[in-house]
Amino acid sequence: MAERLIPGDAAPDFTLQDATGKSVSLSDFQGRKTIVYFYPAASTPGCTKEACDFRDSLASLQAAGYEVVGISPDPVDALAKFASEEELTFPLLSDQEHAVADAYGAWGEKKNYGRTYQGLIRSTVVVDPDGKVSLAQYNVRATGHVAKLRRDLKLDK
Repeated sequence: MAERLIPGDAAPDFTLQDATGKSVSLSDFQGRKTIVYFYPAASTPGCTKEACDFRDSLASLQAAGYEVVGISPDPVDALAKFASEEELTFPLLSDQEHAVADAYGAWGEKKNYGRTYQGLIRSTVVVDPDGKVSLAQYNVRATGHVAKLRRDLKLDK
């Protein structure tokens, strides 16, 4: 498991396929503030809630200068279905090998009902216009996360 990122770290660059099969790289967002969030599985209740919260906040996040990118281990076709069903208007990227999640410290040991296993840790990393981490949050809750993130970014006065 990779170390968790902390503010000031260089955000690891990546290139992954989005829900349409197009390659998207972190460097595509250079010069803009980017919220990179990791979620375990498309179309599950918690991940749907979180994605819809990002969708519903997208205009105000973009008005504040932030782009949003969601990353999960789902295959491209599952992301396409999820984006279509939930009318998601920001990129959803497929990280099936979880190499990007690993590089961001968002892949690791999880516990569920007494069972320990390796999986995706719901996490959010905010990257500044120069490609540096400005905020890193791990083990975030799906419900209420976007509202908390907005407060942490001081977007809600």
